[in-house]
Amino acid sequence: MRLPTNDALAALGGTVVNRDRLPGTIAVSTDTRAIRPSETFLALRGERFDGHAFVAAAAANGASAAIVDDAAALPEGLAGIVVADTLAAYLALATLARARLRGTVVAISGSTGKTTTKAFLRQAFEAAGHAAAATPENENNEIGVAKFLLALDDADPRVAIVEMGARKYRDLEPLIAAARPDVAVLTNVGEAHLEIVGGRERLADTKWGLFDAGAQAVLGLADAVSRERASGLASAPVWFGIDAERPEGDARAVVVRHDDVLAIEAGVVRALPMHVDVPGDHNRRNLAAALAAAWAAGVDPAAVTAAKPQFALPDGRYERVRTPGGPDVIYDAYNASMSGALATLAAFARERAGRRIAVLGSMAELGAEAPEMHERVGAAAAAAADIVLVGGDHAGSLAAGALGAGIAPASLVTYASNDEAIAWLRAHAHAGDLVLLKGSRMYRMEQIVAGLRA
Repeated sequence: MRLPTNDALAALGGTVVNRDRLPGTIAVSTDTRAIRPSETFLALRGERFDGHAFVAAAAANGASAAIVDDAAALPEGLAGIVVADTLAAYLALATLARARLRGTVVAISGSTGKTTTKAFLRQAFEAAGHAAAATPENENNEIGVAKFLLALDDADPRVAIVEMGARKYRDLEPLIAAARPDVAVLTNVGEAHLEIVGGRERLADTKWGLFDAGAQAVLGLADAVSRERASGLASAPVWFGIDAERPEGDARAVVVRHDDVLAIEAGVVRALPMHVDVPGDHNRRNLAAALAAAWAAGVDPAAVTAAKPQFALPDGRYERVRTPGGPDVIYDAYNASMSGALATLAAFARERAGRRIAVLGSMAELGAEAPEMHERVGAAAAAAADIVLVGGDHAGSLAAGALGAGIAPASLVTYASNDEAIAWLRAHAHAGDLVLLKGSRMYRMEQIVAGLRA
């Protein structure tokens, strides 16, 4: 999106260098490799990079101006805007871009299920004939949200779906201030990033910040925090759930069952036929969240179910992979929390296979509760699988949970590296077996997939 320069200058409040050379409109790029002539380069700083080192390269590649926090980084003659903080400047420009959109903005956050709900929501809108754009992959922090909003067209009429992540206390506040969503979906409040956020109440406060700008709330019937806090919202939420879950009173809700979708409003229940072919109760809840969000944005669930869409999970979420002459693999290791791991294991327990083999990496950022949580996951793995492999920093707790739940010691294997897990699976897993890979992203369990496919 191109923003009027005067509006951008007012929003940034910086010092202008070579004002007479500023372009009439500002289109922002943060990548010198992809920058186009007449765009403005914004120099971000990070733990492992500093865009100020590339301002000259941006100018050489056609940038007409640069936004920096260090005037010394500007080459002689290049127009520049010197600000106190380039990340804050990026978000300020994103806020301007948001104000120029014509379509509905939907925000999605939660401890688990954000990316899957986002994918389902985009598919639901498109099935009902409404164009939608969404933040790519997991670009859900300040940089990703700003980049997405600024990449939209001026007066863009599409629904804009913005995934928002939070690792630290009140991390959502700057994202909500920039995106100002019309509808906000809270998938759940679990235990992800407890160690960094600083406790369950602070985590709940952080997630509840999703509604700070007054967005229409979309909440889960199964989520305890949502049920406890919903009465404090300015307007009644739209609820979502599965199977026998129902809202109280005259609330509006979407409930996804295996062969239909219930649209509930003012005590009236409509049963909309749709076969739901997504694995696990957790993914059916994600689908319910998507349909409820679409309804909150003005798209009746019947308009979606009538199209008979085939909802597809994003890559890395319960993704089934075939290996040559060996077992099938379910790769669900894009990330992991306790609630996510338990949900995945519950889905895995329903799979039909010669043997179910669960390979568990550890979970990250759980704080003092980590040992107990890993024991719970280990116990669930013992109930879901015939053989359990455990690895990572909390392998001992995973093993203790599995043994406590009654798994035979011969069916429990500890691995010290992904190469060890690959070697064991190559030697012991066979065609007809089904292998689940579940663990936090830091353990790079995609290496095990690659090793088995090689």
